[in-house]
Amino acid sequence: SARTMTAYIYSGCGYGESTQDVVYGGNGFIYENGVLLSRSERFSFKQQLVIGQVDIERLRTERRLNSTFAASQCGIIADVIIDTKPVTPRDFELIRSVDPHPFVPTGPELDNRCNEIFNIQVAGLAKRITHTHAENVVLGISGGLDSTLALLVCSKTFDKLNIPRSGIIGITMPGFGTTDRTYNNAISLMRSLGITIKEINIHDACMQHFKDINHNPDVHDVTYENSQARERTQILMDVANQSGCFLVGTGDLSELALGWATYNGDHMSMYGVNSGIPKTLVRHLVEWVATNDIDEQSRETLLDIIDTPISPELIPATPDGQIKQKTEDLVGPYELHDFFLYYVLRYGFRPSKIFCLAQKAFNNNPHVEDLYSDVVIKKWLTIFFRRFFSQQFKRSCLPDGPKVGSCSLSPRGDWRMPSDASSTAWLEECDKL
Repeated sequence: SARTMTAYIYSGCGYGESTQDVVYGGNGFIYENGVLLSRSERFSFKQQLVIGQVDIERLRTERRLNSTFAASQCGIIADVIIDTKPVTPRDFELIRSVDPHPFVPTGPELDNRCNEIFNIQVAGLAKRITHTHAENVVLGISGGLDSTLALLVCSKTFDKLNIPRSGIIGITMPGFGTTDRTYNNAISLMRSLGITIKEINIHDACMQHFKDINHNPDVHDVTYENSQARERTQILMDVANQSGCFLVGTGDLSELALGWATYNGDHMSMYGVNSGIPKTLVRHLVEWVATNDIDEQSRETLLDIIDTPISPELIPATPDGQIKQKTEDLVGPYELHDFFLYYVLRYGFRPSKIFCLAQKAFNNNPHVEDLYSDVVIKKWLTIFFRRFFSQQFKRSCLPDGPKVGSCSLSPRGDWRMPSDASSTAWLEECDKL
């Protein structure tokens, strides 16, 4: 079924077929492109009926994306005519299982996947360093997950290239929303990894900028937030020029999908090592490094970073110093958005189908606590498609970065979408869910 990109339905002889030398096990199974959907009990003395649901659209997408399929010489094994007329929603029940975290494998495969992805990141950055003859790299360290993963990749790369880690220039840039927790974690991690530490407070520069453009700093709008992100990027770019090296970007795949980045701010770098990794997998990669390949002091810091709420920290903290601006409160849960993103990029599914799959994955899954009602799924799915279309202009000018899996938003490779594409049809379908 994998070789021919088909569904394969098999029924073999069972109990009662033989009385002499051969005993039949009664195999019955349904496969879809190499994945087992359902199977019978072997050596059963009772009659059995094996039922499974085959996703024809998924198979068609696989064939369309596979450039060698059309040229293959697979013969037709049998012509089977099946009535595939659509059923009404009330008659349809999705019985196949749906993984709520399609980017994150389970069991031993998670370790293998993390090892593979981390090495891809390291290999890509190493090639860019040797190509540019750079002895240094610059990156901003916020104490969050993304910049932490980028720093770990830089450290491992420098070790493999036998370059002292002091060539990694990590810059922490406290601003109006920086909390003690993220600041201390940033400093602690840079110190334990042995890189060059720079601290540049952006408060005065931003206040001068507000004065220059006549903006009230008490108005915490998009201008207030974006000016901080752009000030930080200007600092990073200029320090890279000073040092004769390049800026390593930290943004991930999920942020690119949602456009959760400031245009010409943290959206820009000279090489984005995390650009192919969804947010749900970033956390596991950092945890994998903490478990497998790090010193004890760094491990303690990494574990605390993993437990820190995701935030750009562009709004002042609460009176007791806690993070006030939490990303998932604003754009939605990343585990939902990564689920939507996977089925949009990998299979091109429409909103109604993704909605149906999400219901099964999050609300009808015996292995997952019911987290999201239908109303909540619809809300964030609508926001996902609205942002996914409107923010394409940011993805159209992305810096280089390594592709690490089957999904990519690179405008030079897998994802060629016009910046002025209309989302009307998708949003109308979301509205009818």
